[in-house]
Amino acid sequence: MKDSITFQSLEDNLKNRENYEEIKKAYLYALNEHKDMVRLTGDPYITHPLEVVKILLDLNVDDTTIIAAFLHEVINNGNSTYKDIEDNFGKEVATIVQSISKINKLELPDNNESSIIYLRKILVGLAEDVRVLYIKLADRLHNMRTNWAINPQKQKQKAQETLDILVPIAHRLGINSIKSELENLSLYYLKPDVYNDILEKLNDTVDELNEYLEEMKESIIELLTDAGIKFQIKGRVKSVYSIYNKLNNGKKWDNIYDILALRVFVDTESDCYQVIGLIHSRFRPMQKRFKDYIASPKENMYQSLHTTVFGNNGHVFEIQVRTYEMDEIAEKGIASHWSYKEKGTKKIQGIMEQKLEMFRNTIEASKTDEDADFESNVNTNLFSDLIYVYTPKGDVVELPMGATPLDFAYRIHSKVGDSTVGAIVNEQIVPLSYELHNDDIVKIKTSNTAKPNKDWLSIVKTPQAKNKIKAYFSKKDKEEYILKGKDFLEKEIRKRKLAINDILSNENINKIMKDLKLNDLDELYLAIGSLRFTPSYVINLTKEEKQEVNDLLIERKALNPKTNYKSDILVEGNENIMVNIAKCCLPIKGDDIIGYITRNEGISIHKKNCPNVQNKKTRLVSVSWNPHSSNYYYTNIYVKTNKETNILAEIITEIGKKDVYVKSCNTLENDKDLIYELNIKVRNKEDLDNVYKALEKMPKVREVTL
Repeated sequence: MKDSITFQSLEDNLKNRENYEEIKKAYLYALNEHKDMVRLTGDPYITHPLEVVKILLDLNVDDTTIIAAFLHEVINNGNSTYKDIEDNFGKEVATIVQSISKINKLELPDNNESSIIYLRKILVGLAEDVRVLYIKLADRLHNMRTNWAINPQKQKQKAQETLDILVPIAHRLGINSIKSELENLSLYYLKPDVYNDILEKLNDTVDELNEYLEEMKESIIELLTDAGIKFQIKGRVKSVYSIYNKLNNGKKWDNIYDILALRVFVDTESDCYQVIGLIHSRFRPMQKRFKDYIASPKENMYQSLHTTVFGNNGHVFEIQVRTYEMDEIAEKGIASHWSYKEKGTKKIQGIMEQKLEMFRNTIEASKTDEDADFESNVNTNLFSDLIYVYTPKGDVVELPMGATPLDFAYRIHSKVGDSTVGAIVNEQIVPLSYELHNDDIVKIKTSNTAKPNKDWLSIVKTPQAKNKIKAYFSKKDKEEYILKGKDFLEKEIRKRKLAINDILSNENINKIMKDLKLNDLDELYLAIGSLRFTPSYVINLTKEEKQEVNDLLIERKALNPKTNYKSDILVEGNENIMVNIAKCCLPIKGDDIIGYITRNEGISIHKKNCPNVQNKKTRLVSVSWNPHSSNYYYTNIYVKTNKETNILAEIITEIGKKDVYVKSCNTLENDKDLIYELNIKVRNKEDLDNVYKALEKMPKVREVTL
């Protein structure tokens, strides 16, 4: 049995820290709280926080994290309270410790529905402070290392929870050293037979594999030394979990080419490419196995060059080449590199902040979403693959796979999102619903007069964008309800031939506020506008009169008359017949229309002057627009300019100013002209006319046709 860890064994790494005395104080405090306590392993309880701190020291975390790590069990497994920790170590440390304490009390249920609720609680706890993430991961790593001490059922439960929730979080933060060990330990407890089978196969050939590695390593050392490159090199055999994943995905043992791996470390990015070139000049590379993760980083900002080559005696080796800084990020996570001063740090900080923003936005969404929506948001933003796209200035923006230009716009700033009128990706106009891809360069066109569209909620992928759009409409609806409520109340006062100043005197307002438990007049108008209270009810409060519930309901219905039309288009007065908009002429609300009875698709709606129905004598029916519909319709508009003139961006901006959405654009050319065929989304003919007039006024536009 190995000796238990002690504070003295960590002192060399701690004593040079700025807050060493506070760190030592935290250790002594924890030692006192855990005295006489023993873990299931038989070790003194204080060994757990010591081991957690040891893991965190390797991640270059700050002093506050170290202090909180020493104290992270004193609430659940001690006699301390939040107030005790705050009094002794300050609010910041106390908040982190309290978050960890809450999380560690949770148990993962067996059924899926409860698991979602559990996940919500975990992430809410983690969202208090990013440092909670690091302490929780280190806490779980040490507990998994000693998982053998608990009962078998609990072992599997903890392993599954680790694999489902904590491993993805470690991956998302780019902490490979913790992620890899957690994966191996989880597999060991979940599938011991599989784990041991893979380990046995590796052990059977371990001496032989190490011999191959050493021989290949010597060859590369000789090659790079002769070239005068400063480097270090390490050899390794692939992790058990990594091999399991490949086998589980259908690979055969003999076809796993990267069991033998070498990693070369150099000073600069240019050295990386030079090393790969030298290796390829000596050893034949395997086709389609070269990966450049420096130019295109992985989703967790992992950077490295990967190649697979046929080495000595035909053995296959995976070789990774990276700088020392890239390796630090790959093993310890981006957060550990905030202290670096070299070029690129600003980009790293920006990406890390975006990662934390994903956690925060997911939690923000959790406050209002149903569990199913919350689970979808978590899967999209935390556990899905990510892409990296660029602003025109070259700044990196991290988004979940499937994200759209609107997600990009809202990630830049809510004002950019709210005022978006179009998007250009890689110099090509795209619809706002376009799915972005790695390395896309995205330019957002905005207008001061533009505003969000509710249809955007079905386009955006990220909770951040959805929340911002919902917030906009929530604010807008509130303002409209306030104006509507004020109007309802004043109309009712005039209808009763009363004086507004009398009814809304200071005395009456105070009485209304007290009776209805409201704070100000805006809240009163909002309550009336949203039909929570009727104007008559409010006026009667000033006169000490009461109304029956039925009277109030009748008044509400009078204030909010509803139509029951089910279709945008009425067929000879009937709203229940299936209709579809004809793609040949794309009529919009306000056009003169006619219906044509099709064989299988109901009534096809055409413009009356559409060539496809003008000569029809039968199967035509009278149709009209539903006056109460407010849907959007797609139609085409053609803009002709000089061939030498490219004003597409200006055209998109001008259209956006009219609150019209450009879905797509085709470019047509002849000898003299450049014609843009724009598919746009409008509410009615008035919208289309506004766009038409605006484009006609543009100096470089020669002609606009519908």
